[in-house]
Amino acid sequence: MVSPDLIRNVVGIVGNIISFGLFLSPVPTFWRIIKNKNVQNFKADPYLATLLNCMLWVFYGLPIVHPNSILIVTINGIGLVIEAVYLTIFFLFSDKKNKKKMGVVLAMEALFMAAVALGVLLGAHTHQRRSLIVGILCVIFGTIMYSSPLTIMSQVVKTKSVEYMPLLLSVVSFLNGLCWTSYALIRFDIFITIPNGLGVLFAIMQLILYAIYYQTTPKKQDKNLELPTVAPIAKDTSIVAPVSNDDDVNGSTASHVTINITIEQYASLVIKHN
Repeated sequence: MVSPDLIRNVVGIVGNIISFGLFLSPVPTFWRIIKNKNVQNFKADPYLATLLNCMLWVFYGLPIVHPNSILIVTINGIGLVIEAVYLTIFFLFSDKKNKKKMGVVLAMEALFMAAVALGVLLGAHTHQRRSLIVGILCVIFGTIMYSSPLTIMSQVVKTKSVEYMPLLLSVVSFLNGLCWTSYALIRFDIFITIPNGLGVLFAIMQLILYAIYYQTTPKKQDKNLELPTVAPIAKDTSIVAPVSNDDDVNGSTASHVTINITIEQYASLVIKHN
């Protein structure tokens, strides 16, 4: 009979792979930001929330807090580095207002983590108490991370466009939450179950919105697309070319110039132009 620990480890490894895909899923978004040299309407909220979430889970999985949680440390450590890269790119291409907001939030997150680490290590002296304190914080901020796309979801509803809510990110978020919820249920860990269960719920909501508003999202190739039209021209028609009052024609000022051109000459010019 296969032991629950073995199944849990296998699910945890699969969870690491899916989570790695989740961390990489915004790459097309950031490539677009780099190409445009502008963050456009993308928001930093999900990446700021994920950064803090990764820091807390790395701390939770350390042997001094919650032993035998190496799979939690590995994937969240990788995620921490990836999110830092994303936020650096976002910061570089943001306006002053966004940069100021990000700077304030990052400073608050750093101070918060320092306070948590000192408080837990100095104030709680058993693994059980440390796991409880850090676990509760992981639940709170894990929920915030998974709910952070709500700001983008509200934008989708207002604009009836999913342009700024990537489908890949929503799909991978769903798979990631599902996998880690299963991992937590095999050997019940409420601190992993709650945020990841909520993650599944929020991801389903995003997928439903995508299905509803995908058809109403403007297609880029259709924007400002207008085919030129050519009105029929009679033989020996005169074409009037407007000239501003400041233009000088033969040394004098004129409001317009009349050019006589036959249809054959016009056709010849069009052919040459094309």
